[in-house]
Amino acid sequence: MNEMTRWIDLEGAVNVRDLGGLPTRDGGLTRRGRIFRADNLQGLTPADVSLLVSELNLRHVVDLRSTPEVSLEGPGPLTLAPEVTHHHLTLFAEGGRHTDVEAGSIDGDRVLPWQERIIDEDLRVTGFYFGYLRDRPDAVVAALRTMARDDGAALVHCAAGKDRTGVLSALALEVAGATRAAIVDDYVATGERLELILKRLRASSTYRDDLDSRPADDHRPRARYIEQFLSVLDDRFDGPMGWLHGHGWTEADTAALNARLRD
Repeated sequence: MNEMTRWIDLEGAVNVRDLGGLPTRDGGLTRRGRIFRADNLQGLTPADVSLLVSELNLRHVVDLRSTPEVSLEGPGPLTLAPEVTHHHLTLFAEGGRHTDVEAGSIDGDRVLPWQERIIDEDLRVTGFYFGYLRDRPDAVVAALRTMARDDGAALVHCAAGKDRTGVLSALALEVAGATRAAIVDDYVATGERLELILKRLRASSTYRDDLDSRPADDHRPRARYIEQFLSVLDDRFDGPMGWLHGHGWTEADTAALNARLRD
């Protein structure tokens, strides 16, 4: 891990960073080395796995991808590491014979939300974000509880490490008392690696056609997306904590996550 930044440089993933080192509302910083966020982990090399497991003490992976994505892409090399426990917690509704998306295929419009100019782009993207909370509140809470476990580091990821991972990271940071400015900064940081992320995803037939049909800049994480998401939570649910408490989150859960991310 680069000690001068929060980025973790790997050969087989490009959007990996620490949720530590961010300012908190009480003037502190979130704790480094406890919770990481990432894009797809399919391409990890043996050196990457060694870095994550042996040096960074990774013990839990929260995979937010849909069931079809996992089936098409595979679970990734970290599943071969006996020290690591995987938790597949899709944020898409399940139902019927096929789970997550119609006919077991990839609905890129939900996996990688982009703007459509015929409607308000902010509402479109944040609409997907609220869809995660509406359709799978159980998975959201379970993911945060897994990230709070104290037996080693945890990593949360999806395909790009941008939207689904961005929402879970924002909620975790909110619980840990990070400032709203820090949460927004973490969300938009993915834009620094956007070209590399899209290059990786275009190498996969799972995502290629969908990505090629839109300009790259349509996928950029913009501050106003996550700001609007948090603002609506404030207005409708008395904030992210209000939403969480309404879906089974407890004070003990908050204490556990704080113990992970707070000095």
